[in-house]
Amino acid sequence: MISGLRLAVTLLTVVPLGTAHVDRGTARAAMLLAPAVGLITGGAAALVLQAGDLLGLSRPLAAALAVAVAAAMTRALHLDGLADLADGLGSGRPAADALTIMKRSDIGPFGVVTLVLTLLIQVAAVASAPHPAVAVLVAAVAGRLALLWACRAGVPSARPGGLGALVAGTVATRAALLATGVVLAAAAATGTAADGPGGAVHTAAAVIVSLAAALLVLRHAVRRLGGVTGDVLGALVEITTTAALTVLAAVPR
Repeated sequence: MISGLRLAVTLLTVVPLGTAHVDRGTARAAMLLAPAVGLITGGAAALVLQAGDLLGLSRPLAAALAVAVAAAMTRALHLDGLADLADGLGSGRPAADALTIMKRSDIGPFGVVTLVLTLLIQVAAVASAPHPAVAVLVAAVAGRLALLWACRAGVPSARPGGLGALVAGTVATRAALLATGVVLAAAAATGTAADGPGGAVHTAAAVIVSLAAALLVLRHAVRRLGGVTGDVLGALVEITTTAALTVLAAVPR
């Protein structure tokens, strides 16, 4: 588990912990611990928002800085995966050709538009959320929870090598369900602390809705590409995070 935690932090953040031994067992542990790593990126974004309040920054400016820091904490790798997946799926090509497009270093029009709209939605959602710091924390954890479902048993890798092949099929469905229950409980507790019982329902709903969105995209990606890749995993993090922030920005009436 220690090696798995080090691998999870190294893969999902800029923190250079590293691990000497990487195999399927370590990859499984890393994916199981992925939601906890969201506390690092979400925590960094939350600190920026708190600092923005102390400095008297406007909400949109503080939100933009928080989103920028969250991206920097991941080397923008998840955003890169989102752009690559958008280009691959948007091309309408067969699986092999789409995977080739996704491996290119450049970004096409589908990727550019997807990145711009995603970042705009994230900034607007954080700025609009009743409790921005809570929103970025919950959304960051939910985003990494999607990785467990993408790496569950029965979901193949689209390529014989790479990150997708290392982690694909490593997580038992039962473990994914258990982790989801833990994240839901933690999100509800955070929502309760911020806004009472209504806050608990709000944060739990954000996790459920965002995970559902991720599963829909995952199903489409697997059908089109034949499995998951590192780009698919990164894209799912961003899609889930964005969906969770959107739900958290919606004020229940």
